[in-house]
Amino acid sequence: MRLHRRNRFANLDRIARLDPDKNADEILAITSRHEFPWDYQQGTGIAFMRDYGIPSIAALLDKTGEFEHHGVKRYDDTLLVGDEATLDGIDSERSHAALRRLNRIHGHYDIPEHEFHYVLATTIVGPVEWIRQYGWRELHPHELVAVARITTRFGELMGLRGLPTTYDGYLRLLREYEAEHFAHTPASTRLAEATMRIGRATARYPAGPLTRPVAIALMDEPLRHALGLPTQPAWFVAAVRRGLRLRARYLRHLARPRRTPYRHRPTTYPHGYTLRDLGPESMLAALDATSRP
Repeated sequence: MRLHRRNRFANLDRIARLDPDKNADEILAITSRHEFPWDYQQGTGIAFMRDYGIPSIAALLDKTGEFEHHGVKRYDDTLLVGDEATLDGIDSERSHAALRRLNRIHGHYDIPEHEFHYVLATTIVGPVEWIRQYGWRELHPHELVAVARITTRFGELMGLRGLPTTYDGYLRLLREYEAEHFAHTPASTRLAEATMRIGRATARYPAGPLTRPVAIALMDEPLRHALGLPTQPAWFVAAVRRGLRLRARYLRHLARPRRTPYRHRPTTYPHGYTLRDLGPESMLAALDATSRP
């Protein structure tokens, strides 16, 4: 048991010895692919939902119809772009190619820079806050520095300027933006319902009818109101959150550390994918006609 417990914290010990500025890629890989892969994915799912609470973002996403008609592909593509941008390091050629692809996709839409800033903030705040609530250990300060550094570099490669450079800066950006812009629209509800159907379709376990109420139970009240979703019974919300904290205790005290890094297994591409496959169905031909990824 002592050996197992020591091994359980071996990655944390390594993170503490690494320089978060020089070794940000390695720290992010340890955190997201070894220590908290499932939590990271759940936090990313919450990040998707937060975007829908901004009326202008919800209107554009709803208009494209991608979540309604090609939802699983849209979900897979988003996670795969994140993989491509980080697996070999944020400044690798693989990463730069993925970001060029992403920029070409975004170039088809008239999106103001402040919305990109907000969406980027959700991608860091979602996983971090999830881990803070339901993770099996606290995040080390080096992890927060590393994830902020990678997030900012990701944004810079998208051509964004004036981004925060710390996690607290991204958290402040998100909270201030939501305080000013969060509002319910019919589009936000349609997108949320479509995303919960995607969650049920992509679940690695028999989710059944509980997928939707569990997802709603895990939302904070401002988000739930912005998405126009119904209140769940207090006992149910408490039970869901208690269950996640029990999972965290099990992982901390009984589970063995992960031996292999987590990789997203896309339902859309069971036989593999290339960058040319990533993007909305309606514009794939146009993307390939203009230039290569």
